Amino acid sequence: MTVIGIDKMSFFSPQQYIDMVELANARGEEPDKYLIGIGQTQQAVIPPTQDVVTMAANAADEMLTASDRKAITMILFATESGIDNSKSGAVYLQRLLGINPYARTIELKQACYAGTFALMQARDYVTLHPTEKVLVIASDIARYGLKTSGEVTQGGGAVAMLVSANPAIAQINQDSQYLSRDVMDFWRPIYADTARVDGKYSANIYQDFFKAIWTRYKQKTGLDINNFQALAFHLPFTKMGLKALRDVLPEASETQQTNLMREFEASRVYNKRIGNLYTGSLYLSLYSLLDNSKTLKAGDHVGMFSYGSGAEGEFYSLTLRPHFKAGLINGQLEELLANRKQITIAEYETIFDNQLSGPLDRQLDTQQDTAKFVLSGLKNEQRQYICH
Repeated sequence: MTVIGIDKMSFFSPQQYIDMVELANARGEEPDKYLIGIGQTQQAVIPPTQDVVTMAANAADEMLTASDRKAITMILFATESGIDNSKSGAVYLQRLLGINPYARTIELKQACYAGTFALMQARDYVTLHPTEKVLVIASDIARYGLKTSGEVTQGGGAVAMLVSANPAIAQINQDSQYLSRDVMDFWRPIYADTARVDGKYSANIYQDFFKAIWTRYKQKTGLDINNFQALAFHLPFTKMGLKALRDVLPEASETQQTNLMREFEASRVYNKRIGNLYTGSLYLSLYSLLDNSKTLKAGDHVGMFSYGSGAEGEFYSLTLRPHFKAGLINGQLEELLANRKQITIAEYETIFDNQLSGPLDRQLDTQQDTAKFVLSGLKNEQRQYICH
């Protein structure tokens, strides 16, 4: 049987960030509330010259070869930060990246969960069309507002994944278990540019969903915690995943508990410094795990817990391929993080309030943005994207 799964992964987040200690001091909070209680150390800041389309393009462009662009016959763009209520972000992406014009271009939405659904659809499509490839994008900007309870869990970025036959990174197994319920833990009305969230309630729902789906997964598959070398979680903030992991650790031996905790720490290295990227949070965590683990090897099973408020959750597994690190861009995240610039809280607040919005024509200053793809402004109510 042909193996179908994730062949390549790439990531992008803008060049500016704030330090969580400085944010805590500015908000009159104890730094450990953010560093330990939330589990975050830094947060990406999204300038007006970047949106979900440009971040997606910057992420995907770095990993795609000319032959990839010809072989892609579907682009699945998962986001809850869409720029248009009608036109798919995937259409813009197709043009910017020079992807095969005879490709489907679709945008998907279900809070933070949509990236997982996109990945499953990509797997099923390639199973039927093994000579073709699907580009899956999870791109988002987490916005809760200045001086709100959710401010510490902001951030943004894009994860790009190429799904193909005979993948380099991992096989996507056919073992998904999922759950959906109408829950008002988090939402963003059409008229609002920031999310509404009941933080404590949402965290409880996340844990409840994980425990319910994990129990069902074990019942349906006959597998248990001993079958996994690592568990990766949706990490809007990294303490949330840690709480979920602790719920199931008692099922493992002491040695297994130690191993799973070690791999969890590897899986949140990058999320701690980027912050929340909604649909991409689980997949940045997977990237972090694969890049930072010193012990994972071919054939190991990684459990994946995806959650989207509102609410939908899914648990499934990946099986690592013989050369899984080859599917990552060597040194990509280290270089990105090393080249970022720390800005002050005052500068961050100005940027937060200066996002492109409204129908009026506007020209943005793109000179300070070093990314390849940038948003240069609005003309006749049309976003203007350029390539540096």
